Amino acid sequence: MYPIIKHIHLLCVALSFGAYLLRGIWMLTNSPMMQRKLIATVIPHAINGVLLLSAIAMMVMTSQYPFQQDWLTSKLLGLIAYIVLGVIALKTGKTRNVRLIAWLAGFAVFFFLASVGRTHNALGFLA
Repeated sequence: MYPIIKHIHLLCVALSFGAYLLRGIWMLTNSPMMQRKLIATVIPHAINGVLLLSAIAMMVMTSQYPFQQDWLTSKLLGLIAYIVLGVIALKTGKTRNVRLIAWLAGFAVFFFLASVGRTHNALGFLA
């Protein structure tokens, strides 16, 4: 069962990345697509919900948890940073430049999270 959950998780990582990229492009170009609730909110939240549930399932299956495993603590803290940056980039940023900087910083955090998940090292590509 673990390999199936892991594949679901990795698929959701790819879909989440694509959705973040696309929503950022729409935000930067003032696309009316950002006003479509299904595309701009519902689908990304569904993808990220499955992503989070699959991560929790893998933690339970392997009995590895944040604050017990450094790399999972790093992923949890990075996830919080990614969410905050995403909210600033796609919703609350006051200016286009603030949104752009938050969006780009979100990519850096995303790739950091992916590297931590791949290496199981709390510093990921910074190690």
